[in-house]
Amino acid sequence: MNIPRSLQAALLAAMLAVPFAATAQVSVSGVRYEETAQIAGSQLQLNGAGTRYKGPFKVYTAGLYLGKKSATTEEALALPGAKRMSVVMLRDIDASELGKLFVRGVEDNMERAAMSRLIPGLMRMSQIFTDHKKLKQGEQFSLDWVPGTGTIVYVRGVQQGEPFREPEFFNALLRIWLGPAPADWRLKESLLGKPA
Repeated sequence: MNIPRSLQAALLAAMLAVPFAATAQVSVSGVRYEETAQIAGSQLQLNGAGTRYKGPFKVYTAGLYLGKKSATTEEALALPGAKRMSVVMLRDIDASELGKLFVRGVEDNMERAAMSRLIPGLMRMSQIFTDHKKLKQGEQFSLDWVPGTGTIVYVRGVQQGEPFREPEFFNALLRIWLGPAPADWRLKESLLGKPA
């Protein structure tokens, strides 16, 4: 059976494209984010990634992984299934200061009554970062939501203590970047997959 040369070329191109699609990456400020991530048996896709600025300085990059693409905060928060926020430092930072900024970020993006229920978890989260003293350029932390387990915090790839069981805890943390008073508006847009 003779296959036309044009069809042979198309088949070869399709076969070659598959490995590249499987290892596709997005680069943000020199940091690479894989297009997909596996969490607790769930395949997630990169919803968006961007850079956190403080004034003219780049502080870190962040990538948001969800079960399906979401263009709004409400969609991202309501989406069932596993989720991940991955952060890579672009400069050295005092980790205890980062922990305090997390608490302030949650406070700025939640009603006071809802926030009061999360105070024990936020204190513990702040302590995790205080214990690390410093996060250096190139180091990473991530926050994973695993249904039935809770929010798992990883610093430099190592799980930090027991998961935070409260279902609302992960969404409270996610609001730091996606809420009405986000850490960085441009980063919020990027995490929601909007062009910068």
